[in-house]
Order: sequence, then C-alpha cells, then structure tokens
Amino acid sequence: MRLHGDRVVLRPSTEQDLPRFASILQTPEVSAWWGLPSTPDALRHEVFADDIVTFAIEVDGATVGLIQCHEETTPGYRSAGIDIALAPEHQGQALGVDALRTMARYLFDERGHHRLTIDPATTNERAIVCYRKVGFRPVGVMREYEQGADGTWHDGLLMDLLRRELA
Repeated sequence: MRLHGDRVVLRPSTEQDLPRFASILQTPEVSAWWGLPSTPDALRHEVFADDIVTFAIEVDGATVGLIQCHEETTPGYRSAGIDIALAPEHQGQALGVDALRTMARYLFDERGHHRLTIDPATTNERAIVCYRKVGFRPVGVMREYEQGADGTWHDGLLMDLLRRELA
C-alpha cells in the first residue's frame, strides 16, 4: 500500500530503510526533538513495534523521512497519534505538511478515526507551525512530558485534529 500526497509518497517501511532512518534521526536538527535510539536493535524495535506503523516518506523515489502512527481501536475512542521526522535538507519545503495531510486522510478515510493527536515539544516552534497548517490545534501543555538527552524534563504540547478541521 502506497499513500500519495501532492509531492510525497508514503510507503510501509522495510528493514532496508533502517540505515537511512538512522542517518536522519542522528542529525542534530532531528535528534534534538526525536531523541536517538541507543542501538540498531532499539531503532528496529521503534520502527517495527507491534503497536506502531511506520511509513517511509519518499520524494522522487528518495527517502526523506519517516512518519509513524499508533492507533487506539477501542470502539468509542477510535483515534490515532502521529510522529514525523524529516531529513534537515528536506525541511522548510512543505513536505511535512504534505506527509501529515496524506497520513491524516488515510487515518480518517481508510482507518475510520475521528481524531488525531501529535505532541511536539513546546519549544519546537517549526513543528508547531507545520502542524497548524494541517489543522492541528493546541489542546494543552503536558508538563515535564519527556526527558531530553541532557536528563532534564521538557514540556510537550498536545495538539489534536478532527476530521472536519483537516486543512
């Protein structure tokens, strides 16, 4: 299954994607927000965990990032969370917006979810601007939400998107 956006194609990730994903996640511009898997096995687990679906983001056949979703399938609570990472050289070109819209349409139209969430760090202004362009709205600040590489805790911004709000 391949999901087609305006400029991006999302395709299920494979073992062959792991080296490219590792190189993207290891860049300072991405690792500052995503964190680094400690080993190749940790990355493999993060990409292929039973409760996560990971897609490679492609532009013109080249892998430029990854996008993940995790689904809540309990009736009455159907929703999904999304995470995304783009290689620094592909940021600032609206590819993240395109990838998120493509994933959102899939999750709403094909998977039957009514609400999506995403949770950037409160200081990740670039990501927040991107997510707002897709229609995500701030819900609230999750205090000391995740631990950074330096050992300190950082706040996260919970944002959500309803089907009718997809921009």
